[in-house]
Amino acid sequence: MSGHANSLKAIFLALGANFAIFVSKLVAAVLTGSGAMLAEAIHSLADCGNQGLLLLGMRQARRPPSDEFPLGWGRALYFWSFLVALLLFSVGGMFSVYEGVHKLSHPEPLKWPWLALGVLAFGIVAESFSMHGCLQEVNKARGERSLWRWFRETRSSELLVIFGEDFAALIGLCLATLAVGATMLTGNLLFDALGTIAIGVLLIVVAIAVAVEVKALLIGQGMEPARRAELLSFLQARSEVAQVLNLITVQMGPDVMVAVKAQMAPADSDLALIDAINAVERDMKAAFGEIRWSFFEPDVTD
Repeated sequence: MSGHANSLKAIFLALGANFAIFVSKLVAAVLTGSGAMLAEAIHSLADCGNQGLLLLGMRQARRPPSDEFPLGWGRALYFWSFLVALLLFSVGGMFSVYEGVHKLSHPEPLKWPWLALGVLAFGIVAESFSMHGCLQEVNKARGERSLWRWFRETRSSELLVIFGEDFAALIGLCLATLAVGATMLTGNLLFDALGTIAIGVLLIVVAIAVAVEVKALLIGQGMEPARRAELLSFLQARSEVAQVLNLITVQMGPDVMVAVKAQMAPADSDLALIDAINAVERDMKAAFGEIRWSFFEPDVTD
């Protein structure tokens, strides 16, 4: 689902960066009274909690199957990823919009704006480092695909969420810098309020985009289209398989369930047919390591 991407590395990079940024921005927000800075501090704090939820989801996804959960806990990761998207929308986006509207009606002068700009510059550097690490992992997974196509097709919800958070955080920091800078140059506090609202709108848009993609995984998406095509080609190339009649795949977190209905090539006996099916399943799982469960229904030719 995510190739050889290391989602855990991306999560820890984002967690470290966001915690450092949160501390610096919170101090600056208190000292300067910047609404845009406070919005960014809340966003960074929410991101720290979000990464904790993703780590929890990854841990739960590794639980073994049981009678009650015969296909394991892999999709628990999608639940926590969806919850992160909701928190990004509410705690990050809606709070920022509220704070910006409040600043429009109750403007407060900035204090020590140069400190705010310094903290924002530090945040941009730290977030750029996190974004660079995330993109390294994304590039391992997306291959020749564009970032947008990867975003729409990836089945790695945790990497999807980290990418969305890092992207929103980096753009948000730039917006906050412009808002504080414009307020300093003009003395007009309207820019600070508008910057806060713009950050909120950005977070809401990113949260909705992430939620839409994770919702599809919760409902039960199959393998990535290119990977499914590879699997279909593999089955069609097998001498034991005359024709693939139906191929169903379901992404289960890091694992995949596959159900195949195929017209098998003539076999000398029922035992030979069983051996042929077992050989196909064995080689299929060896070639596609993410396949954990496979169900093979033969349709023997006359």
